[in-house]
Amino acid sequence: MEFFQGIFSHLPVLKTERLILRPMRMRDAEDLFAYAQDPEVSRHVLWDAHQSIRDSRQFLRAAIRQYRRGLPGSFAITLRDSGRMIGTIGFMWINMDYKSAEVGYSLSRSYWNRGIMTEALREVVRFGFEELGLNRIEAQHETSNPASGKVMAHVGMQYEGTLRQRIKNKGCYVDVALYAILRGDRRL
Repeated sequence: MEFFQGIFSHLPVLKTERLILRPMRMRDAEDLFAYAQDPEVSRHVLWDAHQSIRDSRQFLRAAIRQYRRGLPGSFAITLRDSGRMIGTIGFMWINMDYKSAEVGYSLSRSYWNRGIMTEALREVVRFGFEELGLNRIEAQHETSNPASGKVMAHVGMQYEGTLRQRIKNKGCYVDVALYAILRGDRRL
């Protein structure tokens, strides 16, 4: 428990070819609001589109509180060339007994279909196996959002099944497709 708390209370900076994944900060509020106000971005996630920059600030405060408590949390996805925050990716939960975790993410619509999320997810999966010592990392997406499943498949996650009416999102029960990758499956 203390190992994970230490990592998440001092979330490291991860770098890829085009991205820097780092802890979120209050000064990310404008960048976050720029994409989080888009109803298409929030359509398949459990948070609602931000109505004002105040919503974005509240979101960031909650993320920072997670860090302080050492609880699993998310990275800001930022562009290496500009430093601009364009999304989030991170751990929804971690089960230390089974060395398993779930990853979730969101991305500005301006950056969809450019391989950005695949690049970020690949790095978070690497971090989960190599730095956290996980054995299993899973992710789920609403079945009405197959593009997210393609991202999962691109990093080697395997489809494990559909969970009927698994979650309630925007007032409706929705089916989700479950994907996972095991330490032994890695082809990163």
